[in-house]
Amino acid sequence: MNNLFSHIPQSLEQELFEDIVKNEHVRIERIVSNGQGSPEHGWYDQVDNEWVLVLSGFGIIEYPYGNAVKLKQGDYLTIPAHQKHRVKSTSPTEPTIWLAIFFPT
Repeated sequence: MNNLFSHIPQSLEQELFEDIVKNEHVRIERIVSNGQGSPEHGWYDQVDNEWVLVLSGFGIIEYPYGNAVKLKQGDYLTIPAHQKHRVKSTSPTEPTIWLAIFFPT
């Protein structure tokens, strides 16, 4: 048995990405952030759909045209394949724990 809230580092220089399940149909990933965001010069442009849930903390997802969505504990969002996006910011005072599920279109 495992727990999504176990083994959370006290401090992180970079976001922590860990695959929980990965096969040809789905990838489930735990992401731990502590104040990090995506690089300013890059956007995610993924071939799969992404369903993301914030388990603790908060994160702001930004889209290329300036609109943004703040996700807090319990909030989730589906990001369609090839929808450019990035993480603008995450909580600097507590770990932001994300659960991301990637699945084909």
